[in-house]
Amino acid sequence: MTVTLITGANKGIGFETARQLLELGHVVYLGARDVERGEQAAATLGARFVQLDVTEDDSVGKALATIGADEGRLDVLVHNAGVLGDGTIDGPKALRVFDTNAVGIVRVTEAALPLLRRSTNPVVVTVSSSAGSFWAVNNPDRPEYHLPVALYSASKAAATMLTIQYAKAEPGIRFNAVEPGTTATDMTAAFGIGRSPEQSAAFVVRLATIGPDGPTGTFQDETGELPW
Repeated sequence: MTVTLITGANKGIGFETARQLLELGHVVYLGARDVERGEQAAATLGARFVQLDVTEDDSVGKALATIGADEGRLDVLVHNAGVLGDGTIDGPKALRVFDTNAVGIVRVTEAALPLLRRSTNPVVVTVSSSAGSFWAVNNPDRPEYHLPVALYSASKAAATMLTIQYAKAEPGIRFNAVEPGTTATDMTAAFGIGRSPEQSAAFVVRLATIGPDGPTGTFQDETGELPW
């Protein structure tokens, strides 16, 4: 059985990724900050719930300790938790966005590494965004060019870079960042754009289920590697 942890998985792409991986036979730990919502989502899917706030060291440590005690290893980690931080920009909001979207990746990865190293096929997927790609945001033909989400874009650029650097530092683990596609979720509701979470999650699942000969250190969407 493949043991998988997904952060921010009580709704949207994370929830749908959990559903699809459960259908493939994974043991899925659904991580969520809110206990009530997380437990409800896990019960709906038949997943296992762990309270996990990526902005709190204690929460992250306890979640990974639970998985370690129950399973002894972690095979797949999906960094999905994220916030948009649109609207007026100020220091506190910037700290919150970067803490969730970038620093959270460091917290969870560092806590998960001992368990990932025990896996025979460890995989880490970061749900990043081409909104953090210099190439995309400077291309008038791309939707990212028109999105007024400076903090989100900057934090996702950091998320992609962290993923690439972890791939270099941990050659025994496959780390990849993905652009899942513009998706209609609570986070993008104000923009009225995007396809279904089911469609976007399918690509996340594809990268979460690669074998030992799969890619590592890449940033890609469904069509292949993206410039960034």
